[in-house]
Amino acid sequence: MENTGPLAGLVVVDLSRALAGPHAAMMLGDLGARVIKVESPDGDDSRGWGPPFRRGSDGREHATYFLSCNRNKESVAADLKSDDGRALLAGLVGRSDVLVENFRPGVLDRLGFGVARLQELNPRLVILSITGFGHDGPEGDRPGYDQIAQGEGGLMSVTGPSPGQPTRVGVPIGDILAGMYGACGVLAALNERARTGRGQVVRTSLLASVVGAHAYQGTRYTVAGEVPQPGGNYHPSICPYGLYRAADGFVQIAVGSDALWQRMAPAFALGRPEWSLNRDRVRDHEAVNAAVDEAFGREPAAAVLATLAGLGIPAGKVRDLAEVYGWEQARSQGLLVEVDHAALGRITLPGPPLRFETAGRETGRSEHLAPPMLDQHGAAIRAWLEQEP
Repeated sequence: MENTGPLAGLVVVDLSRALAGPHAAMMLGDLGARVIKVESPDGDDSRGWGPPFRRGSDGREHATYFLSCNRNKESVAADLKSDDGRALLAGLVGRSDVLVENFRPGVLDRLGFGVARLQELNPRLVILSITGFGHDGPEGDRPGYDQIAQGEGGLMSVTGPSPGQPTRVGVPIGDILAGMYGACGVLAALNERARTGRGQVVRTSLLASVVGAHAYQGTRYTVAGEVPQPGGNYHPSICPYGLYRAADGFVQIAVGSDALWQRMAPAFALGRPEWSLNRDRVRDHEAVNAAVDEAFGREPAAAVLATLAGLGIPAGKVRDLAEVYGWEQARSQGLLVEVDHAALGRITLPGPPLRFETAGRETGRSEHLAPPMLDQHGAAIRAWLEQEP
């Protein structure tokens, strides 16, 4: 199958495992690059992360975790400590545009593939290095896992119902953001390579990704001197904004301006003059939120949402994942893709979040590869390396 998409023709060597690096490489694959995943003979650690598993025609259990971050890749198994493995990697580096790795600092150097060696093999190579806490600094050698980074990076301190209950985000957001930042950095480096002809090293970390996502919570401290505390399901600077209870379920609203409040307040008998400005509503947020809860609680959620829609108030319900993946709007955006897995057959995966259009025609990747079996493409990749470039 010939790749299509903005990065078609580029080759990515994916040395990473677990989630952050694989997510970055998968994003590049979603954009059309050919991604070759180099795995140890035992495979990526995440092949064993479960349950849940799904049994395949090969009689093995396949981890849904691995399936989540390895679409649009080929797999070749190699022991990078062996002569054969080192020769394979050297050949791949020489014919690739991007290398993705998330080893602890110093591991690639010990394998004989430090930055200087990689650049000697291929001066045009863009190297993406994702670490736990950065490649240098006093704690740069620490191993990194998502929940640890969420805690160390302050994210858990602003998440959850109260200061006494620090809570992790329900997805591995540090890993995912590190992958996204990393992929963004790769694209910037490829653009610069088009001007200079040389590659470079792009570095990010789980810590950097979490701190980089602080947004307004960060400037609450750096500019205003406030140490943010968790606010549960309410916004610290906009009110009302959050999760409220209707008679038979939950409703979320985002009253992001005073004009929206002026529309909503009379419809739900909330028109108190001292709440006309957002800053005053935020100061009195407990009373405002209680009043909204009381007003919404008189009606079913569907009726509340209908009223809000009629007023043009941003609102929505809380869906579980079964509802999300069964939602026609999600399907219409390409957020589900069907792929043919070598052992599992036809399976459905969450799809890429980007779409591309040229002259009214969608131009992104037209077909997607299922996450690979371990060494599924090993023979083909080795044969390709034996051919003349």
